[in-house]
Amino acid sequence: MRINEFFSSFIKIHILHHCLKEEIYGVWMIEELREHGYKISPGSLYPLLKHLEEKGLIRSRVEQLGKVKRKFYRITPRGKKELTSAKIKLKELIGEILN
Repeated sequence: MRINEFFSSFIKIHILHHCLKEEIYGVWMIEELREHGYKISPGSLYPLLKHLEEKGLIRSRVEQLGKVKRKFYRITPRGKKELTSAKIKLKELIGEILN
């Protein structure tokens, strides 16, 4: 599946959803998205994560795991507000489309 602007929005909501539940990292998110039918490369995911961080929706921290540095992401209060708004709009849209 090609990642275009339309699906990019779904992926961003998906990222915020998981960042609300727990800290995530890129490789894990790629695998999670793959389970939902999104085939996204690191070259596409990491710019999305950077964009969400620049908008203040998520924040990151770096942790050294042996020889590997891993960047973990967590939702911010602003991200929680955006996710809540997105969920309301999605419920409204799904209700309209499926009825």
